[in-house]
Amino acid sequence: MTSDDTRAAAPAATRPVPPPPSSRRTRGAFLLMGLGVALVAVTVVAAGRGQMAIPPAEVAGSIAHRLDSGLEWVLGRVGVTVDLPLDIGPLPAHVQGENTLWLVRFPRVVLAMLVGAALATAGALMQGTFGNPLAEPAIVGVSPGAAVGASLVFVTGTSALGEWTVPVAAFSTGLIATLLVYFLSRSGGRTEVVTLILTGVAVTAVAFAIVAFATFVATPEAREQIVFWQLGSLNGARWVAVAAVVPFVVVGLVAAGWLARPLDLLSLGDRAARHLGVHVERVRIVAIVAVALLVGAGVAFAGVIGFVGLVVPHLVRMVIGPGHRMLLPASALGGAVLLVTADLVARTAMTHADLPIGMLTALVGGPFFFWLLRRTRSRAGGWG
Repeated sequence: MTSDDTRAAAPAATRPVPPPPSSRRTRGAFLLMGLGVALVAVTVVAAGRGQMAIPPAEVAGSIAHRLDSGLEWVLGRVGVTVDLPLDIGPLPAHVQGENTLWLVRFPRVVLAMLVGAALATAGALMQGTFGNPLAEPAIVGVSPGAAVGASLVFVTGTSALGEWTVPVAAFSTGLIATLLVYFLSRSGGRTEVVTLILTGVAVTAVAFAIVAFATFVATPEAREQIVFWQLGSLNGARWVAVAAVVPFVVVGLVAAGWLARPLDLLSLGDRAARHLGVHVERVRIVAIVAVALLVGAGVAFAGVIGFVGLVVPHLVRMVIGPGHRMLLPASALGGAVLLVTADLVARTAMTHADLPIGMLTALVGGPFFFWLLRRTRSRAGGWG
């Protein structure tokens, strides 16, 4: 063996050996359980924190009381009368504690869960579809397109649908931008990844230009609304918004589950995936539609929240590997935990102030993700 051969072989010999599949499944199961427990814990803490402090025991007692009453009501509707032993724990001592929890806090916490799970799952889908760990939902134009619809509503002052005007406009223009990117990138009945990414960059640039022009011509009040919406916020979340987001998130998550195995095969390359029976074009279409549903629903009610779809799947992949059967549900749970935590900080970090949640995710996630990239690169001995 020549000296050149020795140098070429040396880095491969020092690279860490990937863990066996059984080890990855075990770590994935532990990660799912850990994230589930963390989500329950952060939900109880987040619901109790605010101007009116409610102890975690009282929050848990209120949840148990509502769960007991709800299940007994459902069973009673089918003719079963039973006294369930779920009504345990103390109720909120404050006279307005129940109303605060169920009319103000829990709608915001649940919406944060849904939006976080949607953004993280969409990021995992994008990274798997394009075979690039740095891919994110903005590539297909959902978030920039949604910003166009919202900014135009703020500038024109349109209120044809009442409080639904901004969400409907944002979701519609986000979906239109996604479809525009997809159809402009098709050629000869196929969609090439590079062409789709470049088309997404062009459509995103145009969308940002429209938003910039809308900001320029807007009144000071409308300008503040545009800027705050682009920074993201869950302020004012209500159960009606939760009910509107749930169907889109559920459909998107079901589609993501169906895509798990095809995405694993797609990681081998388009040609190898086709030989193994994967309809590559169909997989990409379903993935793009699922991303549009997930991100569009979240952006419509929460504004633009960046970095969740980029960081969370990458962190999960570092722990359990690239297999999408574990990666997708773990990303959904991780995104929910991250956004509930970020929203808790956003509304409690400053007295009588609600910080933009998108600002927090970028401010904390950016340096942390950069550190992870440096750490991964140093351990792998480079990207080559």
